[in-house]
Amino acid sequence: MSRIGKQPISIPSGLDVSLNGSVLVFKKGNATKELDTKGNVNVEVKDGNITFASKGDDRQSRAYWGTYRALANNIVIGLTAGFTRQLEINGVGYKAAAKDKVLELALGFSHPINYELPEGVEVSVEKNIITIKGSDKQVVGQVAAEVRGFRPPEPYKGKGVKYVEERIIRKAGKTSKK
Repeated sequence: MSRIGKQPISIPSGLDVSLNGSVLVFKKGNATKELDTKGNVNVEVKDGNITFASKGDDRQSRAYWGTYRALANNIVIGLTAGFTRQLEINGVGYKAAAKDKVLELALGFSHPINYELPEGVEVSVEKNIITIKGSDKQVVGQVAAEVRGFRPPEPYKGKGVKYVEERIIRKAGKTSKK
């Protein structure tokens, strides 16, 4: 069983963390994030650390313990360093362009795909690599998954949109009978 909930989260300098009832409030500059624990875990902020403790010894309490610790850690990392996902476009005539809050994709369809970016997400395009940046891990991952979903990579030629670290397992094409 994972013991991730036991590890304290150190608060980096420049990040203010406060506890309002069961809501953790993270502030850095003008960016503010909140994590509502809904009273499922005991939270303590002191000496530059955030510690979580399980409310009970049942299975659900232990699950909340690790989950809320991981969510809080993701908020701390997001506000200090940020999260990044990279997508690669492969295919003849496939291209992408970032304009304001819209990602314009040409993926072999008869029409271009204009994807509206959610608040707090930045996209940059360099050749065939799309870089998605943001402070919320869930939103960055969701945007990357939705963009990939427009044209997932196919196994024969590898055309489509894939994650940079993703490996496409190739299939052999048809063979002729003689």
